[in-house]
Amino acid sequence: MLKIFSAKPHALLLLTVFILGCITAAYQTTDFAALYGPSEPRQRILTSSEYQLSLELDNISYREDVKPILDSRCVVCHACYDAPCQLKLSSFAGLDRGAKKQPVYDTQRLETAMPTRLFIDAVDTAGWREKAFFPVLNEREHSPEAALNNSLLAFFLHLKRHNPQPESGKLPDDFAFELDRPLTCPSIDEFAQFQKEHPLWGMPYAMPGLSRTEEATIWQWLQEGAKVSEPPPLSVQAIAEIEKWETFFNGESLRQRLVSRYIYEHLFIGHLHFQGRPEHEFYYLVRSRTAPGQPIQEINTVRPYDDPGNGKFYYRLRPVVATITDKNHFVYELSDARLQRYRELFFDVNYDVSELPTYMTESAANPFKTFQQIPEKSRYQFLLDDAEFFFSGFIKGPVCHGQVAINVIQDQFWIAFIKPDSPFASTVSRFLKEHPEYLIMPNSAGDDIGVFGWRTYDALGETYLEIKDQFIDQNIVRYGKLGLDMIWDGGGSNTNAALTVFRHFDSATVVAGFVGDTPLTGWVVDYPIFERIHYLLVAGFNVFGSMSHQFATRTYMDYIRMEAENNFLRFMPAAQRQAMHDDWYRGIGAQVQKLFSDPRFSIDHESAIVYRTDQYKQEFFRQIIARLGPAAGIADTLNRCWKNHCPDSEKTGTPLQAQADAYMKTLAHLQGEQIQALPDVSFLRIRTDDPDRDPVYTLVVNKALSNLSFVFAEDIRRTPENDTLTVIPGFLGSYPNFFFSLTLQQMPEFIASLKNARSTTDLDAFYSRFGIRRSNPEIWAYSDRFNAQYKKRQGLKAGLFDLNRYRNL
Repeated sequence: MLKIFSAKPHALLLLTVFILGCITAAYQTTDFAALYGPSEPRQRILTSSEYQLSLELDNISYREDVKPILDSRCVVCHACYDAPCQLKLSSFAGLDRGAKKQPVYDTQRLETAMPTRLFIDAVDTAGWREKAFFPVLNEREHSPEAALNNSLLAFFLHLKRHNPQPESGKLPDDFAFELDRPLTCPSIDEFAQFQKEHPLWGMPYAMPGLSRTEEATIWQWLQEGAKVSEPPPLSVQAIAEIEKWETFFNGESLRQRLVSRYIYEHLFIGHLHFQGRPEHEFYYLVRSRTAPGQPIQEINTVRPYDDPGNGKFYYRLRPVVATITDKNHFVYELSDARLQRYRELFFDVNYDVSELPTYMTESAANPFKTFQQIPEKSRYQFLLDDAEFFFSGFIKGPVCHGQVAINVIQDQFWIAFIKPDSPFASTVSRFLKEHPEYLIMPNSAGDDIGVFGWRTYDALGETYLEIKDQFIDQNIVRYGKLGLDMIWDGGGSNTNAALTVFRHFDSATVVAGFVGDTPLTGWVVDYPIFERIHYLLVAGFNVFGSMSHQFATRTYMDYIRMEAENNFLRFMPAAQRQAMHDDWYRGIGAQVQKLFSDPRFSIDHESAIVYRTDQYKQEFFRQIIARLGPAAGIADTLNRCWKNHCPDSEKTGTPLQAQADAYMKTLAHLQGEQIQALPDVSFLRIRTDDPDRDPVYTLVVNKALSNLSFVFAEDIRRTPENDTLTVIPGFLGSYPNFFFSLTLQQMPEFIASLKNARSTTDLDAFYSRFGIRRSNPEIWAYSDRFNAQYKKRQGLKAGLFDLNRYRNL
């Protein structure tokens, strides 16, 4: 609710039922008056007549009555690391913790900040107050009057009620919408001044206010003491699953301990789910001082490979108790089949583990050294089996916040993978063993990288590309050309074999399958690339780190991206590689760096693939799709129509769906100035007589850049005339920028207006006619509908959409 301003996620490692009970007990027994000042309200913003706004509901419940309101109206902006003022409203513990003036994301931070991870870095209210969090609930006198006059939550709702925003048109300039806008986070004692300066900044910020019923429900809950009941206990079935998996992870043999460490360092950030259990039950894999069966005492290191300290520790499964939001939600299923797969990969193969690796940072940050005793093929296949999950970690992990963090990738690209048992994979494996010194990444320096430390790792990255290219050249001569048989086919059914990544300026999305039209670039990923991305962007990234740490991470990712692109180019005709490469790195910015113009993609060696047209990228991916078969996933019938290969969606679905798809195909062919009125991600609803069956599509604008050579100055490198549009049935993206709503009969008008919207007047008319603006009172109904439809379609994988990037158009 305290929306006042900005910052994205690391996975939140959440408390067990026991710890939540401790938080509640601490709240009830701590002497807050002694700690935080007089019990009497220091100001009275609410009048006595306003104390009677409650509905006098019987048995009002936080979980049944209040939390659904907070989830649908507040959590849509206040969740994860980008919660404005660090106020997380996705759990009572976050509401009780309160707010803090310092943002988590700070690109100008010279020193590493102390972490403030909910449920980890403090476990009670007093602990958070010592870390400069201030309350948003009453912590002074316990009376209905004080409950409101000592509550920032009440103040912000009151401010919105008495200063409503306009109900039509674009919101005025009083509001700020930039992702990295300056924070304004008033405490209870600063609110009177804040109210004078920003009368329109009530909550929800820059959105319609709560309904009278919703507001009264929260006020009554506050007046009654903001009570929260114990969460329901875990089911017998869940306890049995936890026991089974914790027994496995905590096996005593050296091999088991090493394998468990490898699995933990890759799964720690995701939401784990027991197959067959309810869709709302998720867990984190954590390290605890306490053994299975006892309350969890998490070891609160910043990185999963940081030294856990002296004494034995245990891998434990901690329930996720916060509301699931899409921006940090990616699911890994645990099942009997999964357990058998682990045995196949890590225990039914012949290798010895003679000693366990150290946790010293320089060594632990290098997975090729830490886990060298585990066969490389087993590690690589572990990643491939769930490639979408692990790439989602790169995309939804803590590094992917803001435009600078992710302008290292194109707006759309496709990913294929090298087959684990191919000659190419064997070649790379030997190279790893012979040149481990070139695989050291910036995270090896921990948080002490220094202002210019990035230069050291950039030099290593460049040298690695050069030497790897030479090594592969030698082995192409020895073992033959690179062909399609080098590409992993997913075993004929695993749809992780093909991925698409979309970048949406300051966020991104990864999905299984090749989605959209043939992209400008493609990646072919091998094991060293896959593993290094995880340890660079997920395991080794500190969201609380210094500017130097963040900058080094971003610049090193340039080399990993180029390595994946170089692998892709090795499958193209040799005579075409340089021209393709140069098309990706155009302009002065690219040429000033020698690396971007020199070939690192086996320029002298031809591919084994026979090309019959001059559409090389398109033909290459068509052959991959044919190779993958069912593993390629569902064909994209809206965006892709290759010669002699035009899937016909009209033959399936309802007549209404066929008509809608026909219009969407027309939309998907628009580009350049024709789509300049669209933000990065839009949800488009086609209204019908049966709202429950209304078709919904996502419109994704792929913005073109002349090159990715620099971290900054993206506007200078934009080539909007090359922008394209991808249309996806259903939902894609965690951060919708705008909602459109129209009937099927209005589609021709919508398309024509979009193509011709150039002037300010035309744009305003377009958004007024077809858009749901932030001022529109119906926006909450649309948000609720889209979230419900997403949950119905995606089930286990669905989370609430985030609206803090919703555009003021």
